[in-house]
Amino acid sequence: MLRKNPSGHYPSVSEKAFIDPTAIICGHVIIEDNVFVGPYAVIRADEVDDTGNMLPIIIQRDSNIQDGVVIHSKSGAAVSIGKQTSIAHRSIIHGPCTIGDDVFIGFNSVMFRTTIGDGCVIRHNCVVDGTDLPPTYHVPPMTNIGPGFDLNSIEKVPPEYSSFSESVVEANNALVEGYKRLANEF
Repeated sequence: MLRKNPSGHYPSVSEKAFIDPTAIICGHVIIEDNVFVGPYAVIRADEVDDTGNMLPIIIQRDSNIQDGVVIHSKSGAAVSIGKQTSIAHRSIIHGPCTIGDDVFIGFNSVMFRTTIGDGCVIRHNCVVDGTDLPPTYHVPPMTNIGPGFDLNSIEKVPPEYSSFSESVVEANNALVEGYKRLANEF
């Protein structure tokens, strides 16, 4: 469901994207080509800052927002999801937040007040809050990263996780095409 927010912003969604009918896309949201938004996802840009302004939530091309993901922003702060990025089931991306290109965010993870560099793989049940991750870091399952966390204690992304991330993007891109085709059947 696409809907206007109280400030009058209405989502801008590419005709080449697929939004599941159970998903809610509200307000100042921009969704680019070949993006998959799965069942029960909520992408909501409706809060304003102290001056009454808000920056958009942007989902760039070829990315996927899987089942039950919530993307929201506090006080009109920007949220950007890069190209060919996967946000897995039930994760929360809360602005201010920037997720780079070719990133995988695992199941039930939470990202807040952070910039995640290109090519990072963040596994399931992780929290990254108030600390930026440089490109190509691998965050093991159930890791909490905040101010003062020693980034030297985690490693770069192993090749098998890079190829896994690519396969998730490919699978979801195929879903965009498949569901778009189904929507045109009578």
